[in-house]
Amino acid sequence: ILGLLAQNVTIEEILEDYPGLEREDVLACIAYAHAVLGNESLEEIKITQ
Repeated sequence: ILGLLAQNVTIEEILEDYPGLEREDVLACIAYAHAVLGNESLEEIKITQ
């Protein structure tokens, strides 16, 4: 889920592609990532496609 969000896939698109998920599931993924990485410092990276 986080990978999809990082690729600019919207929550709505994720929910359309994965009908077993609910909005709260996606938000829970984001909350979990924040809990795990919340105190980490991140370096900016350049993404090319």
